[in-house]
Formats: sequence, structure tokens, C-alpha cells
Amino acid sequence: MLKKNDELTVAGDDDLIFADETTDQSPEIDPKPWKLMIVDDDDEVHNITRMVLEDFSFEGNRLEFLNAYSGEEARRLIIQHPDTAIMLLDVVMENEHSGLDVVRFIREELKNSFVRIILRTGYPGQAPERKVIVEYDINDYKEKTDLTAQKLFTSITAALRSYRDLRTLEESRKGLEQIIDACGSLYRIQALKQFAHGVLTQLISILHLDDNSLYLPTSGFAAVLENDDYTILAGTGHFEKFIDMPLKDIASEEVLKDLQLVSRKKKSSFNADRFIGYFRTKNNPETLLYLHHRRPLSELEKNLIGIFSANVSIGFDNICLNQEIIDTQKEIILTLGEVVETRSRETANHVRRVAEYSHLLALKAGLDEEQAEILRQASPMHDVGKIGIPDTILNKPGRLTPEEFELIKAHAWLGYDILKNSNRRIMKAAAIVALQHHERWDGNGYPQGLKEEDIHVFGRITGIADVFDALSNNRIYKKAWEPERILDHIRKERGRHFDPWLANFFLESVDEFYAIQDTYPDELSSSGTKPFNLPER
Repeated sequence: MLKKNDELTVAGDDDLIFADETTDQSPEIDPKPWKLMIVDDDDEVHNITRMVLEDFSFEGNRLEFLNAYSGEEARRLIIQHPDTAIMLLDVVMENEHSGLDVVRFIREELKNSFVRIILRTGYPGQAPERKVIVEYDINDYKEKTDLTAQKLFTSITAALRSYRDLRTLEESRKGLEQIIDACGSLYRIQALKQFAHGVLTQLISILHLDDNSLYLPTSGFAAVLENDDYTILAGTGHFEKFIDMPLKDIASEEVLKDLQLVSRKKKSSFNADRFIGYFRTKNNPETLLYLHHRRPLSELEKNLIGIFSANVSIGFDNICLNQEIIDTQKEIILTLGEVVETRSRETANHVRRVAEYSHLLALKAGLDEEQAEILRQASPMHDVGKIGIPDTILNKPGRLTPEEFELIKAHAWLGYDILKNSNRRIMKAAAIVALQHHERWDGNGYPQGLKEEDIHVFGRITGIADVFDALSNNRIYKKAWEPERILDHIRKERGRHFDPWLANFFLESVDEFYAIQDTYPDELSSSGTKPFNLPER
């Protein structure tokens, strides 16, 4: 659980805050050591190597020794410990080239390019240095007779520096990929979270923190202001499990004071153990970047953080602009759906509920989040074809004649014709929904009489959502059905009106669908009339 004095709560006008856990009251955790694997069939070599390097440390981290006495044992051990930093590898063990076979296994089969391999041999004639360096991806070659304690110390230090830098570059690459992916994806609703997580990953890389640091008290998070409250947008280390949780009531007064001071001065600040960056974006008037670090920062690191902060501002602007476009599209689609429903004297919240029902049922049925979100945005257009139906028929208070009902059924084709020419994914989905949401599983629906899985899953899902909402709410011509009556109807219509597989998912989670209904209640006016798309009862 989070503790009050461990974390940061933000109040005021700050729109986005990137923060790290303060360590004042955090327990000391020993850094994870560098893994050194000794591979040699001579037990004395293992003993001497451990004795020489017993007190060795690099950047405050000690060594952890792993021991293998054959090439086969080395292969098993490197699979178990892919984060091995250095391997001291003998050439001749169970056979004359077992060490070289291990190198080939690591580089070619495991595709592990990070572990630094130092080849040690007592038989240089059997593995000539020039040949081995040219043909094998090793990082150093030593004859055992030439490897003194000092030279071993030097070789290990150089190899660890190389390993650290490679891991730093890899973490930087991962963070950059996440940022590029977020900036380039307009329809991924998690884009902002991906971007924020990428920012945290990049900051850790800039400060040369490796994977181990993600689980130390320097774990961090990004928090965004939503409805006058701050919510964790992204986190690393143990903060990953707190994503989407509020930050209220968890404050470090010392950190909060520093943030307020930087906000007032409108100038970034580097303290002994923390950095607070201040910068503005077009869409967010004030942004603060907070980072706690365990050692003093160099001038180069300070400059890198400053440059990176400016790029974060630009990137965040792009994300917000993309989100604004998406939100505008959603609002236009929802408004058009509401206008059409209002014209037919249906309630505006009907399309909102159908959208949320459809999204929920899509997820229950196993569609991925992206597909479920597209359906949520498209389903409000399911009855857009009503716009082409005359008012005299659309709002007729009594029973429709067979001829009038045939005209009403045309709204499915009309809706499809309105939407079909768009190349946008949402509009394509909306065209399918408009055309197929009155089809039935048994083939007795309209307008095409499609059957079973010939009906697109979007049409099948929206069909259930539309019927459930119509039966669940009061109309001028009837009262809402009781829940058990609705459930009995859906059970009865499994395999006839409804896809039985989807109907089962709905019935298993019906309480969640009623919760959506409570969120968007009906407000039927006295002028309401019977919706044309419901069967006579």
C-alpha cells in the first residue's frame, strides 16, 4: 500500500506531473548485483577468480558469481540467467571447442548480444586469438598465464561499463519506440498512457539506471489532472499496479513545497537529490517534471534532461491534439445519433447506452480494446437511416400497416448508403451496424435475411444492446419490463433472434449492463411515441 509520506499529491493548476517516490522514509534495498558467470572445468580457476574479485564493486553494485564446469552446464545456466553481465569462458572443457560452441549458442540461438564474453584459454594454439576474434562475437581474449589480478580487475571493469551502456541504449530504444508508437496512433485510446510510460523509461535511461532500478525506491509515475483530481497515468516498477488510481490524500509535504516553489518561479530546479522541471505546452498551461535521483547529476545529464523535457512538451502537445481530433469525431457521431433518435421521439440517452452496452459486450466476447472502442464510437449511428423516413410514419402513434412497416425497414439500407463510402474505420463499422443490427441469428431478420455468422459481430452485438435497452426503459406506450422478464426473453431468443454465444456473455454479466443504464437514465417526455423498431406485444 502507498504511505502518506512516501508519495506525492499535487493540488492546484498543474496539469501533468511526472514524479518519483521520495526515499526519506523508504527502507534501504541492496541493489541487485552484476552477474558474473565463470565457465571452466578447473575448480581451482573458480576459487581463484572468486578470491580475486571478492571485494569488487562497480557503481556501488557487487558481483554475484555463477559457476559452470562444462559447456553444457553453461548453456543451461545462461538460459536461466539471461541478465548475466559477464561470462569468463574457458575454451577447452569436455572437448577442444566446447567454449566456442557456447559462444555460438549465446549469440546465434539465444540472440543474447548483451552479455560480455571474455574468452580464457590455457591452450592458445588450439584457439588462435586472431581466428577467434574474427570468427566469433567475443569481447576479450586472455591467456590464463597472462591474466593477473590487476588485469582481471581491469577487464571486468571495462566489460561492465560496456554492458551497462548497452543496457542503457536498449532501455532508451524501448522508450523511444513507445513514444513514437503513441504519437503515431490516433485510434489507440491508451496512447497518452503509452507516451507517459515512454517518458519515464527515457528518464531512467538518461540517468544510466538499469532494469534493476525499476524495483528500487526510485520507481516513478506520471500523474494527470482529471476533474480536479490527480490520477496515476503511467508508472514503472511497483507503481505499475497503481495506474488509474487517484493520488489524493497521499502527500509528501517537502516535495509539494518544492513543486509549488518551482511553479511560482516558473523556472526548473536541480537540488542535491531531485530535479523539478518547469515548462509550458500549448494545451496545458503548466507542466512540472519531478524526478528523485540517488546521486548528483552531471552537467551532461542536466543538459540532456533539459532537452528531453522540451521534447516531452512537443510530444504531449501532439498527443493532446490527436486526442482532441478523436474526441471531436466521437462527439459529432454521438450528436448525430442523438438528433436522429430525438426526431423519432426516442430519448437521446438511448444511443449513449447502446454505445456503452456494445463496448462492454464486445470486451466480454473477447474482442480487443481497439475493436471494442471502434464499436462504441460506431454504434450510436445504428439508426441513422431514420433520417430518410417520413415523419408521418416515423412518429405514427398507432400500429403500422404492412406497407408502412416495409418503408420503416428501409432505414437499414438508407443508413448503410449514408455511411458506406467513407474509408474511415469508424464510419465503415457504423455502416455495418446500420445495415445489420436488425438481422436475426435464425435468418428471419431484415434487410438481407442474413443468418448466424454471416451477420458481422458488430451487428450481432448492437442488436442485443438495442433490444435490451428498448425493453428496459419506459416508453409512452408501455412501462419498462421487469428484469426477470427481459432475461427470460433473451434466454428464449438465444439461437433464434440472438447469437447464443453473445447472449450467454450478456446473461453472465447483466448487472454490469444495468449499471450502465443507471449512469445514463431515460428522460422520456410526454410527447414520446412508440419506437418503430420494437415488436408488438
